[in-house]
Amino acid sequence: MRPTRRYLIIATLLLLILSVGAAGCSGNQPQAVEHSFDMAPLSEMPPIVQEAPVTVQEAYQFAVANPDVASQIPCYCGCGPMGHTSNYACFVADDSSGEIAFDEHALGCSICVDIAQDTMRLLDEGKSVDEIFAIVDTTYSRFGPPTPLEQQ
Repeated sequence: MRPTRRYLIIATLLLLILSVGAAGCSGNQPQAVEHSFDMAPLSEMPPIVQEAPVTVQEAYQFAVANPDVASQIPCYCGCGPMGHTSNYACFVADDSSGEIAFDEHALGCSICVDIAQDTMRLLDEGKSVDEIFAIVDTTYSRFGPPTPLEQQ
């Protein structure tokens, strides 16, 4: 191999390495999104949630901070026989004592997380809970029957 060709190959490789390294440092971290609703702090989530993908973390944070909304939205993943009564129950097993007992079901269920993410997006778009319910029902009813919502 001639010296000039070797130099070009090495220079190209160095440029490639530098550009990949710079891209990794260019702030590709998830940006905090401003929502029209509260989100529970990630630090209050159990370690297994804190280690989950961002969309899962956000779904848990949303459910914990917005039980009044999440408990009015059904889930369609088939979790009704597990005792779940809403999308909220996919994230929170019990909150009756004032302390939250987390349900780990949604850690492995993309339908639960997708419903929570859609609920968040629709709230940010200004939709009412009734409108969100209708959209979620239309979107997810093909996956299975809805959870039987508790009477408010």
